[in-house]
Amino acid sequence: MISRRNFLKTLAAGMTVLPFSKAFASQKTERIFNAYNIHTGESLNIKYFASGIYDTNALNDIHHLLRCHHTNQVKPVDIELLNLFSDIRNILGKDKLIHVISGYRSSAYNEHLRSLGRKVAKNSLHLQGLAIDLSIPGVDNYELYRIAKSFGLGGVGHYPEFVHIDTGRIRYW
Repeated sequence: MISRRNFLKTLAAGMTVLPFSKAFASQKTERIFNAYNIHTGESLNIKYFASGIYDTNALNDIHHLLRCHHTNQVKPVDIELLNLFSDIRNILGKDKLIHVISGYRSSAYNEHLRSLGRKVAKNSLHLQGLAIDLSIPGVDNYELYRIAKSFGLGGVGHYPEFVHIDTGRIRYW
């Protein structure tokens, strides 16, 4: 019979190891960014992570594709956001090209959208390279929303034409 003390020790040890095992299980050997920017007509299918290393040149190409199409301004996009994008792609659209509606958004373009009455946040996470609006042809946006939400990372918004993902605080709309 196991003593209460040994049971608690075992339980504590298991709880210490569990987060690490989850972290290692989530590590991918490679990550692919496969997207089409609907505003620029550009597409990119590139491996940006392999064997534990992020490819700087590939990341620069991704940042360029996700630039503000209104000003052509490029800003680095959050790695965790790219990883979430890649994970969603692996589940829903591995064989499909993800359409990017909006990646990085310059403050000038954000204000332009606000002046047109678009419901964009004054301090949108797009301004910081922490958000992407996307859709996958042939995949229902509600299904895309549900899958993105299942990761429990950042904000996920469902819109008729696209799904918003970001790496800000966790929230859903």
